[in-house]
Amino acid sequence: MAMALLKSASLLLLTLATGLAQAQTWHHERGTITLEQPPQRVVALNWAATEALLLLDITPVGAADKDYYRVWVQEPELPDSVANVGTRSSPSLAAISELQPDLIVTSGQLAPAYEQLQRIAPTYVISVYDEGVVPSEQATTMLKTLGQMFNRESRAEAVLAGISAKLAANRERLAAAGLTDKPVAIVNFMDDRHVRVYAPNGLLQAGLEGLGLSNAWTSDGNFWGFSLVGLEALAPLGDARLVAISPTPPGLSEQLSRSPFWTHLPMVRNREVYQINPVWTFGGVHSISRLADELTDQLLQGGGSNVR
Repeated sequence: MAMALLKSASLLLLTLATGLAQAQTWHHERGTITLEQPPQRVVALNWAATEALLLLDITPVGAADKDYYRVWVQEPELPDSVANVGTRSSPSLAAISELQPDLIVTSGQLAPAYEQLQRIAPTYVISVYDEGVVPSEQATTMLKTLGQMFNRESRAEAVLAGISAKLAANRERLAAAGLTDKPVAIVNFMDDRHVRVYAPNGLLQAGLEGLGLSNAWTSDGNFWGFSLVGLEALAPLGDARLVAISPTPPGLSEQLSRSPFWTHLPMVRNREVYQINPVWTFGGVHSISRLADELTDQLLQGGGSNVR
């Protein structure tokens, strides 16, 4: 009997010691997060976090703005099984709580809701976009940290290695075709008079540099990495190539054909206008990879004088 009790006590102590050995703590923007074991049910409250989890082969139980993810981000594909938990700017605490997560991933933009989220589940806060940070570096940190939390470190390293290889391969394709000779301006059309032009302090800069291309827009933008400008602001960019990211506003092509701001731009007259499929410009490392593929393919196909 005494021997049995001794064995039971030893087993209990071993179990406790093992649990403590597995517990890990990470620092984040609002403090620390300690996990006893890899999470099983995670909720992502922004698309950069959603993307990172999917890259690690982790399907979140819930994500914010699920339907719009399929329009603006597209890749990695978000399974139908993922529940929508409201918008990225105002997620539903009730919807999150109902999913019984053991991890929530969010950014500093939702700082006022942090204490409420923390009461639901351990919450990891990292802002890929903020004052004084480099988005590509923050996105890499998020991917690696989530890899550690889910015991997927090797998967995170494989993803990053794959992106580096893809950039190198596309850089060689562009160089061989002589397409690294001109700077590139990347824009999203807001309407027929205004665009967001992506700046050197944004995420897409890492994609341009990885392809051996220079950014035609040399001034830093806001902490999201863009400047909102009129079309006339693109005129001084001279013989740069202009790349428009889809989707564009309805009827834009017809409106631009009647616009003197558009038709007199040097890149329009030189037929150096390109349009690529959606790339989420406020995403994570996969956005860099997707930009590399889309931009390389379109530059190799040749440009035109309009967008759709």
